[in-house]
Amino acid sequence: MSKLMIADNILEQVQSPSRYIGGEINTYNKDIEKVDIRFAFCFPDVYEVAMSHIGMQILYHYFNRREDVFCERVFAPWEDLESQMRKHQIPLFTLESQRPIKENDFIGFTLQYEMSYTNILNMLDLGQVPIYSKDRTEKDPIVIAGGPCAYNPEPLAPFIDCFYIGEGEVQYDLIFDLYKEHKKNGGSREDFIEKMLEIEGIYVPKFYDVTYKEDGRIEAFTPNHPKAKAKIKKQIVVDMEESFYPDKQIVPWSKAVHDRVFLEMFRGCLRGCRFCQAGMIYRPVREKSKENLIDSAKELIDSTGYDEISLSSLSTSDYSHLPEFMDMLLDTCQNERVNIALPSLRIDKMTVDLMNKVQGVRKSSLTFAPEAGSQRMRDVINKNLSEEEILNGSKLAFDAGWNRVKLYFMIGLPSEEEEDIRGIAKLGEQIVDTFYTIPKGRRKGAVQVAISTACFVPKPFTPFQWTGQNTHEEFIEKSRLIKNSITRRQIKFNHHDSQTSVIEAVIARGDRRVADGIYQAYKGGSTFDSWTEYFSFDNWLQAFEKADIDIDFYA
Repeated sequence: MSKLMIADNILEQVQSPSRYIGGEINTYNKDIEKVDIRFAFCFPDVYEVAMSHIGMQILYHYFNRREDVFCERVFAPWEDLESQMRKHQIPLFTLESQRPIKENDFIGFTLQYEMSYTNILNMLDLGQVPIYSKDRTEKDPIVIAGGPCAYNPEPLAPFIDCFYIGEGEVQYDLIFDLYKEHKKNGGSREDFIEKMLEIEGIYVPKFYDVTYKEDGRIEAFTPNHPKAKAKIKKQIVVDMEESFYPDKQIVPWSKAVHDRVFLEMFRGCLRGCRFCQAGMIYRPVREKSKENLIDSAKELIDSTGYDEISLSSLSTSDYSHLPEFMDMLLDTCQNERVNIALPSLRIDKMTVDLMNKVQGVRKSSLTFAPEAGSQRMRDVINKNLSEEEILNGSKLAFDAGWNRVKLYFMIGLPSEEEEDIRGIAKLGEQIVDTFYTIPKGRRKGAVQVAISTACFVPKPFTPFQWTGQNTHEEFIEKSRLIKNSITRRQIKFNHHDSQTSVIEAVIARGDRRVADGIYQAYKGGSTFDSWTEYFSFDNWLQAFEKADIDIDFYA
């Protein structure tokens, strides 16, 4: 293991020092003098969250399969370590070689959620890399960003040199080959960024000019370089059967949020829910064969020692060979004494039978995502799930021995009315009533129904991208209406913080002008905004005021 950047006397003072030492099972430790390209893969959140991200696991091993590339991980340090780093002037560092991130050729950020953006600025600053792209010089790394939020790159445009739009396995080999040749020939940093314009899926903000109408909307978005494309084409892996998938997975020192083997079944989603960004941007559906999946499962279980495997996809129930695949996976997991963690499934007889096989006598809670309380509203959002299907599925599950149900809804959806809101409570009560249609002798314990609501955030590249969002006050009133409409003690109600959702909407649909608001929020002390205890709505309001940003205009 490399010499640690953080001295023992400092590590002894921080929570979870294992976040910062590297050297976990299935990581790489290459000789940096023998590689041509050093890539710092940055996840702008804490270690336990980052280590649960399947995309990072895939790209980490994909990059490191090349002998000429050393990809290392970088995560946001928690506030206890950050204060020590600033006090002792310790720069942000990579886990594998424990070297400052500024010594890399590339710093790559994955953009998974908008409320991590202030962490990106903080990580650059901690890494002693200029926050604004325009301030970087030849000695600075190239800062690149990708992931689902990169589909609207504009709120981060002043801070990021290049954006990669799409799935990383498609073009990164070409990027690395191009950079290796460019570096060999003594080319400059700026020349290479210009060369990136030749690669499909790459967006370089400085090569585009934006003009605005009097009412604040964008008037024109114009390339200012002859090689800059008028439209950026997202990059997708066409053949999942032949695509790279790691045969091992990093096993964290401390427990991650999702601490298990991840098995990616397919990409894309058939459902087409009108609010869902992932369902839209990851189209089309591309499956792996059941034989491919079983081979991967065996390799990952063997190389990690995990006793649980999780199936990863946007809609696992839609896998075309699900019954046969699950029989094969059950055989494999029973032989290895490995549990199977099932995601949210469409509850019908097939999946209830499936869950009976998987969970046996240990019945965990069932999860439904109706998203809306009325059939009218479910039709509006294109959620192909009827009330009859929900209640029949509940009855099947109760009859098979389940007694706990989780229901996920969204409030503030387009065209929503009071009746739709009350319908959330009503549906929960109908599920409770369904439990009591089961003969008393066959019921397993007392029924419990948990209703959770999230606030609708209009996202780019969805059919609802131009739909206005409810105000914070409207969200609060709708949550109160649901709570007051619940009359059964078997129902527990939780609702998501609406203030965070309002800021998320501003950033999600924001243009370049929003970047100054993000910067002002960061300067005002905002980091870890996706963590409730650190989020400050007042600080964001002040930041947007300083940046002359009208929240209502964007949200």
